[in-house]
Amino acid sequence: MKQHRSFWVLVNVILMLTCSIGFGQTKMDYQVRFVEPEKHYAEVQLDCSGLSEGQTNFVLPVWSPGYYQILDSPKHIIDFEVKNAKGEDLEWGKKSKNIWEVENGTNDAIVITYRVFANRKSVAESKIDSTKAFIMPNNMFMHVQDKINQPVSVQFSPYKDWNKISTGLKSTTKGTFYAKDFDILYDSPVYIGNQKTLEFENDGKSYHLGVATPEGLNEEKFVGDLKKIMNATTELMQHIPYDNYSYILMEAGGGGLEHWNSQAVFTSGSFNFRSEDHYVDFMNFITHEYFHLYNVKAIRPIELGPFDYSKENYTDMLWVSEGITVYYEYLIMMRAGLLSLEKALDYLSSSIRRYENIEGKNHMSLSRSSFDIWLNFLSRDENTDETTISYYNKGPIIGFLLDLEIRHGSNNRKSLDDVMRFLYNEYYLKQGRGFKKEEFWATCEEIAGRPLDEIRTYVDTVTPIDYQKYLEYAGLQIDLSSLEEQDKNSELVKRSYQISEKSIAAKKQLQIRNSVFRTN
Repeated sequence: MKQHRSFWVLVNVILMLTCSIGFGQTKMDYQVRFVEPEKHYAEVQLDCSGLSEGQTNFVLPVWSPGYYQILDSPKHIIDFEVKNAKGEDLEWGKKSKNIWEVENGTNDAIVITYRVFANRKSVAESKIDSTKAFIMPNNMFMHVQDKINQPVSVQFSPYKDWNKISTGLKSTTKGTFYAKDFDILYDSPVYIGNQKTLEFENDGKSYHLGVATPEGLNEEKFVGDLKKIMNATTELMQHIPYDNYSYILMEAGGGGLEHWNSQAVFTSGSFNFRSEDHYVDFMNFITHEYFHLYNVKAIRPIELGPFDYSKENYTDMLWVSEGITVYYEYLIMMRAGLLSLEKALDYLSSSIRRYENIEGKNHMSLSRSSFDIWLNFLSRDENTDETTISYYNKGPIIGFLLDLEIRHGSNNRKSLDDVMRFLYNEYYLKQGRGFKKEEFWATCEEIAGRPLDEIRTYVDTVTPIDYQKYLEYAGLQIDLSSLEEQDKNSELVKRSYQISEKSIAAKKQLQIRNSVFRTN
């Protein structure tokens, strides 16, 4: 393996010598090979040219957008080597846990090689085995420090009979993909193997579907339902921010992650769903990750971009990004004709029950749960179980109440839809940035035509929520009777929101009833 890799390096050094180097711009070209995937390694080579300094720092991210946890990716980089265009070794050292400092001197073109160990089953980390490779670029590819806006290409050499590549990255040639900058690269997972793939068009855009475990897949129905979801979302937002989009549906596992041009989600390992409700749960899940394309990627708290991938990026507005997205997955599914109004209210009732029947509601506000997610994301213990809440639970509740308040204040002429469209058009399309906290609330109050101090109090404090006040706007009632039996939550809730069995033991019914609420 070592000899083989050295030959590969020399070949590419020769190729570098034959190419002209663009002055003033760093050129980053990666190549990835899988020689012994059963040992979970990828071999990576970076051809880097146009270096202007004698010492260059290469940075590997330690977290993924949408995944609020510091990762230990740097420890999986081994056999790091640097050569100049003549094939001569260059000195290097570690400046910090995720920064490699290269002494390139007068060499403006270098070749870096290293291996990456990848054996984590996670939507935010890479996994390589004998059957496939799931690549999260943020834990495999380095960028030159302070030059994250440089274009980058990646060429994958699939292992033996692997013949399919699923990704949202744009392809230049077979197996070679291009990103205009590293933000796009880091947000574009790649699945390589023998997954089932489908290509289809909708509303003038191109789509790729990669399914690792397609047993039971009804292609016509599933693609048709995806189109309904996307069409309902386009009708809501009045704009599509991409030319191509990929759905990467992996093997059995937990969770999913949104991306600019794709989503990568685990499935139950089959499309033979146990019931129609389980299928609806899964489609809610898909809708959630798709709407994140708008709400968090485009409509985002200003702290979430541009990113510093070397440390935590704090905001107390993640409840908007995640919680309101939960609310909209139900609205979009209803508008797509895939979810009944009664079932949507059942989902919202479940959110209320999970929030109201935990001790954490007396200790943690919704805004604090957003800020402290870096402490509590997938890291629970006895203390967090008793003292924290999830913005996945209280977030959609506030989204629901906010929608009702806006509709009531505007005589149903306006809704939360108008807020989302304004934030998207004003701050993303026009200004190219995220929104500030006060800009979010100012937009909501302008569209509602009234102050929203009470709802802001529910966000920033642990003040008990007066549900009935808001539900009466829509002719709804909430049942506050006792309930001793265990709340039967959907698998989607347990899978996506990481809720423990202890935390969902229901004490009150908290069921929304007598619905007359309409969503359009």
